[in-house]
Amino acid sequence: MVEFAFVIFPFFFMVFAILEVALIFTVNSVLENATIETGRLVRTGQARAADMGAVEFENSLCSRMSIFAGECPDRVSIDVRVIPQFKAVPPDPTSGGAFDPSGLSYANGLPGDLILVRVWYKHPLVTAFMSPALSRMSDGTALLTSTTAFRNEPP
Repeated sequence: MVEFAFVIFPFFFMVFAILEVALIFTVNSVLENATIETGRLVRTGQARAADMGAVEFENSLCSRMSIFAGECPDRVSIDVRVIPQFKAVPPDPTSGGAFDPSGLSYANGLPGDLILVRVWYKHPLVTAFMSPALSRMSDGTALLTSTTAFRNEPP
């Protein structure tokens, strides 16, 4: 019985940690696909034709998040901007251990423009001991990031 007590807590910790990491990888994969699919609306000019703004882009992205769509509007932040060249470095909203969305913007651009689409998703961590290992934020959440860059297609 004593041996079982020594083994059971590390065993359960390891099982929950594996499940937590698997869930984060799943959310990250779904977020990556949703970002690419929604970014395609901008690349092909459909977003400009529909006069899509930041709210509509976010709603479209969240509708592609499958089972995570319900909590998506509260957890996601987007930044869609025209960049002068691919090596341009936009401001980082995650500096300082907290997420600062004040520098985020939304622009569909014109045909031929270079566009950078960045999406952040705050995923709460369930396993308390995993927070120091998986969180870059001071609030203990895992901030997942998805980025795609492309040149808008001609009309």
